Amino acid sequence: MDFYPTNFAAFALINVLLAYREYKQEAAIEPEKGAREKVQNNDYQDLLRAFKWRFLPIYLLVNGSDWLQGPYIYPLYKDEKGLAEEVVAALFMTGFLAGAVSASFTGKLADRYGRRAACLAFCVIYSLSCFTLLTNDLAILFLGRVLGGVSTTLMYSVFESWMVTEFNSSFPDAPGSILSGIFSTMTTLNTVVAILAGIFAEWVTDLTGTEKAPFMTAAGCLMVAFFAISRNWGENYGENGPSKKSILDVEGNGIEAPAKSTLRLFLDDKRLLALGVTSCFFEGSMYIFIFFKFPALKLSHKLAGHQDDLPFGVIFAVLMCSMMTGSMIYNYIITNHTTITPTKLLIATLSIAAASFFLPVLIRDESVTFWCFCIFEVCCGVYFPLMAYQKGKIVDDSVRANVYGLMRVPLNCFVVLVLSTTREGTQHRDLVFTSCSALLLAAVAVNSALL
Repeated sequence: MDFYPTNFAAFALINVLLAYREYKQEAAIEPEKGAREKVQNNDYQDLLRAFKWRFLPIYLLVNGSDWLQGPYIYPLYKDEKGLAEEVVAALFMTGFLAGAVSASFTGKLADRYGRRAACLAFCVIYSLSCFTLLTNDLAILFLGRVLGGVSTTLMYSVFESWMVTEFNSSFPDAPGSILSGIFSTMTTLNTVVAILAGIFAEWVTDLTGTEKAPFMTAAGCLMVAFFAISRNWGENYGENGPSKKSILDVEGNGIEAPAKSTLRLFLDDKRLLALGVTSCFFEGSMYIFIFFKFPALKLSHKLAGHQDDLPFGVIFAVLMCSMMTGSMIYNYIITNHTTITPTKLLIATLSIAAASFFLPVLIRDESVTFWCFCIFEVCCGVYFPLMAYQKGKIVDDSVRANVYGLMRVPLNCFVVLVLSTTREGTQHRDLVFTSCSALLLAAVAVNSALL
């Protein structure tokens, strides 16, 4: 079937054209007022370049290890190991439950004992999670999901926390656009890695004849990341470490390092509360999407009269191409349309994402379902650098990892709640997709009211 390879080629071409446009415009962009001389200073640029080279390759290697697993985690459980849908859902649910529990304390531990140490712990724990897939023992598989849940919490909190705190310490007078640009670069490069990981995962699976192969490759990447972090990263801390004042505090946009509890921060600051709700509903819907996207596509594929298997690796690569498109759209908007506020952009992104969940319920067509999924990934490409910048602007360095971790508690609880009700059949998936659409619209209302 040529449908999915054709879409991959089309999205790849779109991304090449967008990247070329971005490259051509980059030289013409004026630095922010008040920072022009510093940004143009060669020494400053060299330091910034060295900082990016110290962080980005490791960040991409770590995320690459996660992307390698993405296309085959569901097929491995469902097809190769022959587990029932309810058991697969229970395994996924266990991972998210472990993520919810660990999110309540891992960020605080990282702030207290060091974000670098937490990153190293992530590499070890996630590697062990991969190795548990070598067995068919159900108890060990559930243990692997527990380790995977803890790892996911660490991955989405401590790496970004380390980078933002290190950036604020190394470049205290940098304009906000530089940090925003780093987030955009992170998302764009991350999607490139995801595309390559999807293709490589399919290749290594075909080569070895087992869907365990991508997970063993991921474990190798994590070990390389472990040694790279050990050699190249310094340690930084939060509440019990040296006091560091964020550049955004200097500009008057951040929150002063509080003596009150982190939970009180969410209750007292409407911006944090809005971001927490948005994170729960959008990222929760994304994880639900990860679980249900392949079953939904398999159903649409079957209804279209096709009997062949879906090319999961190619589909994954196309979806990641879509996410890359979104990240470059975000970069274009923040560079060329300064009148579009982050709040307006976030509301638009959430609204489009809601529609992309609802349309496949109304229209039973393989191409429509797939393109809606692509649109949702475009929304992800806009959402992640936008949300990262918003959190970087609002959250204080002293509690950064803890706040990032706590944001994942309701997110994981939401996913556990949905997966705990998982049933075989189209009717249940339709209900889940419709619910996700409604919750995304609720996030639109919250952001309209609080941000």
